Amino acid sequence: MKKITTLIFSILSILIGLYPFLYFFIPRDFGLLESKSTELLADTLWNISFYSHIITGGIALLIGWIQFNERLRISRPIAHRWIGKIYVITVFISGVSGIYIGFFATGGSIASLGFISLGILWLYTTLKGYWYAKTAQIVQHQIMMYYSYAFCFAAVTLRIWLPILVILIHDFIIAYRIVAWLCWVPNLILIHYMIRIKSK
Repeated sequence: MKKITTLIFSILSILIGLYPFLYFFIPRDFGLLESKSTELLADTLWNISFYSHIITGGIALLIGWIQFNERLRISRPIAHRWIGKIYVITVFISGVSGIYIGFFATGGSIASLGFISLGILWLYTTLKGYWYAKTAQIVQHQIMMYYSYAFCFAAVTLRIWLPILVILIHDFIIAYRIVAWLCWVPNLILIHYMIRIKSK
């Protein structure tokens, strides 16, 4: 069961990690961009932030799950450290830009607050985890990085929950306001529970 769960987790991380690159090959009326105003789509700073967020966030999602492979951590510590550094850099860029575009989230202030909170918590747990690694506090480092990737995985859970909510509610805006919180709060609760179980 654990192997199947790990496989599904890895496949989802890879698929959604690659998903942002579609934005470079298809028209601009794709996905979330359909809900944005013409004025916002023409804004240079928003565009830089949007593409910085999705590309670096995709890279973080693509490589982050590898870090939980215990065999890699033990047999290739240098690779683990380098992947970790790349993860931290991409999270920093994606998190900061994500907080900025969060102010313009579809669905107004409720959605904005959800995504901005996600960005802040993602940045905090990642940077705190990095600091723990630098100060050789390994257990605390591992715990923080579990939380960090739980927030990173919100990119996956958002894409699972959103179509379900749209089907159930029949209103994209309301569904998007809900998913702005639903994409990460259950992840946070689940990883907190898993860490508590593991520590016993």
